[in-house]
Amino acid sequence: MIDCIFTLDYEIYGNGSGALKDLVYEPTEKLREIFQKWNAQFVVFAEVAELEQIEKHGTDPEIGAVKRQLVELYRSGFEIALHLHPQWCNASYRQGRWSLDLSEYNLCTLPPTRIDEIVTHAIDYLRDAIGQPDFTPLSFRAGNWLFQPTRDAAAVLAQHGIRIDSSVFKGGLQHNSTLDYRRALRNGDYWFFNSDATEPDARGSWVEVPIYTEMVPFWRMPTTRRMGFGNAFGATSPSAAKKLNRIRDFMRFRYPLKLDFTRMTLDELTRMIDRVVRKDRQNPAQYRPIVAIGHTKDLVDPQTVNDFLSFLQANAVTVTTFEAAYPKLLQGQAQATSLPVAPARQSARPDTLQLNLK
Repeated sequence: MIDCIFTLDYEIYGNGSGALKDLVYEPTEKLREIFQKWNAQFVVFAEVAELEQIEKHGTDPEIGAVKRQLVELYRSGFEIALHLHPQWCNASYRQGRWSLDLSEYNLCTLPPTRIDEIVTHAIDYLRDAIGQPDFTPLSFRAGNWLFQPTRDAAAVLAQHGIRIDSSVFKGGLQHNSTLDYRRALRNGDYWFFNSDATEPDARGSWVEVPIYTEMVPFWRMPTTRRMGFGNAFGATSPSAAKKLNRIRDFMRFRYPLKLDFTRMTLDELTRMIDRVVRKDRQNPAQYRPIVAIGHTKDLVDPQTVNDFLSFLQANAVTVTTFEAAYPKLLQGQAQATSLPVAPARQSARPDTLQLNLK
């Protein structure tokens, strides 16, 4: 049983360049129109630290339109989730350029008190943005996928009511950030955990629903765009050492190729899902949440997204959100541990129709 969960990182470039209208608002409007045509929703991972600083410093007149868009998405049944690049929290803006605090690049390496301060502030901003004072996001994605070391950040986020992480991509390795998700290759389609996002714990309070990847030969990842030299390292150009480390990340016989619906061709997307469908036919009772990732700033060909949704419908693959999938995830935990099924968390969402692709 396959559910496809489309997730959209809602953000501008990592160094602060680019306009909200071009990189966030208009791409999201195009995607919303396409998904509503297919009676489906996606998960909006709103990078709120970035949005708050843009609003605070008055650097982009479209921030009001972006906030109104978040309200409209929320009211239309799209899931609003938390995405954080904490280097934005102490950002300053001088002479038309952003200066980011790279000492806070990885949320997980900060003291718990600082993590709590950042998360509290971020959730408060989201609540204000969508006009729901009791809103709590269910799901989280770490900036640059950095959810290691997991323990302190997971504990703080859980205290705030967040229960699902989707930062892990199996086989991931980043020498610059000491990220290593290779151990997750042995895990299933999703797993519960407590203090380490790569180590399953059937009685854990967190559930990891990883970004779907396939391990492919490194030569299938040749482009500068995929290698992320352009804006992946913050406000300045990457040093020679960082470039070398980035090349080392890719110089493996097999590399994790993410299911990226804003970067991949239709043929790449459909071939990857075809393999999932064939695997599912061998055990159709097993629940398989497949997470696709995209970035507003990367949307180039909306028609590919439309055609991919058509392909999923033709193959009876449901498009859903983490909120809608959560009861199934809890059911899987209950079956693994022989525990009673915990009640799904009640959403603060106003009465809206939950629409899935059937």
